[in-house]
Amino acid sequence: MGDRNGTVTQAPDRVREVADPEGLRNVALVGPSGSGKTTLAEALARASGALSRSGRVEDGTTVSDHDEIEQRQGRSVQLSVVPLDWDGLRINLLDTPGHADFLGELRAGLRAADAALFVISAADGVDAGTRALWRECAAVGTPRAIVLTHLDAVRADFDEMVALCRDAFGGADPDAVLPLHLPITGEPGADGHPPVTGLAALLTGQVVDYSAGRREVRPPQDGEVARLAGARERLIEGVIAESEDEALMDRYAAGAEVDAPLLVTDLEKAVARAVFHPVLVAAPAAVDVEQALGTVEVLELVARGFPTPRERALPPVTTTDGEPRAEPACDPSGPLVAEVVRLASDPYVGRVALVRVFSGTLRPDTPVHVCGHGLADRGHEDHDLDVRVGALTSPFGRHQRPLGQAVAGDLACVARLTGAETGDTLSDRADPLLMPAWELPDPLLPVPVRAHGKADEDRFSQGLAKLAAEDPTLRVEQNPATGQVVLWCLGEAHRDVALERLRGRFGVRVDTEEHRVELRETFAGPAAGRGRHVKQSGGHGQYAVCEITVEPLPVGSGIEFVDEVVGGAVPRQFIPSVEKGVRARAAAGLRGERPLVDVRVTLKDGKAHSVDSSDAAFQTAGALALREAAQEAGLRLLEPAAEVGVTVADEYVGAVLSDLSARRGRVLGTEQQEGGSTWVRAEVPERELGRYAVELRSLAHGSGAFTRRHLRHEPVPQQLAARMLEAAG
Repeated sequence: MGDRNGTVTQAPDRVREVADPEGLRNVALVGPSGSGKTTLAEALARASGALSRSGRVEDGTTVSDHDEIEQRQGRSVQLSVVPLDWDGLRINLLDTPGHADFLGELRAGLRAADAALFVISAADGVDAGTRALWRECAAVGTPRAIVLTHLDAVRADFDEMVALCRDAFGGADPDAVLPLHLPITGEPGADGHPPVTGLAALLTGQVVDYSAGRREVRPPQDGEVARLAGARERLIEGVIAESEDEALMDRYAAGAEVDAPLLVTDLEKAVARAVFHPVLVAAPAAVDVEQALGTVEVLELVARGFPTPRERALPPVTTTDGEPRAEPACDPSGPLVAEVVRLASDPYVGRVALVRVFSGTLRPDTPVHVCGHGLADRGHEDHDLDVRVGALTSPFGRHQRPLGQAVAGDLACVARLTGAETGDTLSDRADPLLMPAWELPDPLLPVPVRAHGKADEDRFSQGLAKLAAEDPTLRVEQNPATGQVVLWCLGEAHRDVALERLRGRFGVRVDTEEHRVELRETFAGPAAGRGRHVKQSGGHGQYAVCEITVEPLPVGSGIEFVDEVVGGAVPRQFIPSVEKGVRARAAAGLRGERPLVDVRVTLKDGKAHSVDSSDAAFQTAGALALREAAQEAGLRLLEPAAEVGVTVADEYVGAVLSDLSARRGRVLGTEQQEGGSTWVRAEVPERELGRYAVELRSLAHGSGAFTRRHLRHEPVPQQLAARMLEAAG
């Protein structure tokens, strides 16, 4: 815990429970990989007293020491919660992964949060993914602030980074993005770069000095006053303008001195309304003190400038049948409405769900209704069931601290939530309700998997189902055409984590294989064929003769069968047998296992025997006739094509168009989008899209995203078809 004076006390073993949403702040830490989000979370926890100076809680774990995969990979791959107390408030920090492959975890964190801290490395600048995420938050009115880290890096330049942030995040109003502090630097080190030793607070005029190895607040020195004056004037004007405080603006315009408390109050209003986005500085690893540089200032902004859960507009609520209901209030005494933000499997307690309570109060050992709709396209069946929740805990690394209840606005881990999946709604059994799941990125990297050995086959399907229940950004597909089980992922890092979780959590070893698309064939031209199935070997024989013509049809026509027999050459009862034989042969393929499609088969003539003809004989004759016609006309290979929509930053449009052309794509048009991006629509063979999710990200420097939708099968160029058939054997 901590207070405004920076007093640190020992974190309790049991979480201090919050009875009123006014005492809660839920904040997501977002930003690219390597920006220092987890380091900042640990520093904020240490500054509040939730962590010791060594960065450890009671059981010896740290904020980031909660997942073996993260330890091995050295980066966050899942959402984690860091609860801490500050100035009488509970602050739930939601540390989100920065890698694009874990966008689902990031959006889950934003769903559970009421505000966002964008953590930006001053050494790396602002990337396209962070710009896109800022626009996403702006669209729903999420209050945001910016924290600059790594100012001690050789490439870091504070003024340049502030200018970049104003350009990237300010939009039409760059004065909505301004620094609250200016860094104070010391003498240059061996690398020639001066270290950050303090912060000058522009609103209060005070300096927070760390040059003596501890946090000290002092007035500015003579050489610092002039530097602060211009930046302070711009900040005051920006805060007053964005807060729309006309009385204070009149006083300021008249030259009257504006008190710092009034400015701080206006700043807090503007931040909470998501119209002003302050830039803060933090150097959590630069000074070895409990309250590292900038951490107290970040905590004060979160506590005083970010909204309470009551100030957040809640997602819409319906009955389980889809009937709209009045929006619930963020009231601990109201009806229970909560949501499973993420799900994990624990080897000792089973499924553990991280839950955000939007209304009502969640208590241990209480029966609730669990409802999940809307993810059927990802292999998640709609479900409505009643379960009894287990113990409630507050997570902190591997340490779970008991929690007696979770009121509206709070977060809690729930044990034994049997049958629940990520995105499910928890509500009262007497009045089941449903919240729509948040928007999820579409997994577009196919990874075919098969059980590694006999021992893995029994657990294979069950393990995949559990994995998909935890992570809705995964999609499991059983492709009947190719016989492959395909795990659709967001990228290679997502794939690696999924496969490691299958092996580590669920004990299922799998092998990957090359992804196959469903190839088909059609006739290259019209042809005729005769099928003769005559066998006499004593006793009852087999006799059937049929003559057909075959002509190709437009793509998507399927198989048409036409009867033009005259004079009863083929008895009426055997005409359906010929059709059945033709369709069965077409479905099985005439060469290899590629189905025949888009042809019209016309039965012209035939012969029958009064005794030896049968249904089976005419089925065989029909299949033989189709095979003979194919030998005459030749077959054309068909491959699936997809409609692709690519959204990319304007500067990479040319590279994307060239790449689509190299993939045999046909560009159908482009359309200018907001935010300096372009939407490209094209038709591309699905065979060329296997790794496009990964390669587009590299090609467009992280600014590209795409959608795909199966269109049809279309002919493969002759030379390529020959190579594909040769490779297939």
